[in-house]
Amino acid sequence: MENYSILLVDDDEDILEFLEYNFRKENYIVFTAKNGEEAIEVARKKNPSVIILDIMMKGMDGIQVCEKLNEYKKEVTGIKMFLSARGEDYSQIAGFESGADDFVVKPINPKVLIKRVEALLRRRKVSIENLESENQSRIGDLMIDRDKYTINYRGKEHNLPRKEFKLIELLASRPGKVFQREEIYDKIWGDAYVGDRTIDVHIRKLREKLGDNLIVTVKGVGYKINV
Repeated sequence: MENYSILLVDDDEDILEFLEYNFRKENYIVFTAKNGEEAIEVARKKNPSVIILDIMMKGMDGIQVCEKLNEYKKEVTGIKMFLSARGEDYSQIAGFESGADDFVVKPINPKVLIKRVEALLRRRKVSIENLESENQSRIGDLMIDRDKYTINYRGKEHNLPRKEFKLIELLASRPGKVFQREEIYDKIWGDAYVGDRTIDVHIRKLREKLGDNLIVTVKGVGYKINV
C-alpha cells in the first residue's frame, strides 16, 4: 500500500496514542492534534491523506473544525472522517453536513477502522483516476489535456486556440479514421458560416506547431491522425 498520511484529532491522549500505534503499524505517516486549532494548523501545513476527528473536544469541536477546513480546500484536500462516541442520528447528520466523508461510532476495533480508511482511500483514488481519464487522452506521442486546453506532442507542450484544439481533439478521438471535410465542418463550426479554406488554414497552423507527420491529408476526402 502507498504511504498515506493521517491526522488524528482527539483531546484524549490515550486514544491518540492507541490510534497512532495501530496506524503506524500499517505504515501510515501519522500526525496528531489535541484540539481544533492545532488540527487546522497541522492540516494546512501537512495536507494529510485522511483526517480523523473526534466531535466532543474542548474549545472548537470537531464539527466546527471540519467546517473551518472547508475554507482551505486548496490546502487541505484529504478525506475527512468522524470517530465519535456520539452516535445519535443528529450528530451523524451534522457531521456529514459539515463536509465529512464518513462517520464511525466508538468503540470500534482498530483493524476495522483501518479497513474503513483503506476503503475510502481506494474510492478516492478511483474517482481521481476516472476524472483524469475523462479530462486527458493519450494517443501514442500525443497527450490531450481538456482542462488546460493544451496538447503535449513528443514531450513539447502547446497552448492552442480553441478551434485548433477542437480540431486536433476530433481527429485524435478516432485514430486512423479519415474525417471527411463536411464532418469536420459540422462538428467544429456547426452552423457558422466559414470559408472553403478554413480547415486547410487550421491544419497548416497545426502542422507548423506539431510538424508534418502527425496529421495526414487523404486527398479528396479529409484528414486523419497518424499515430
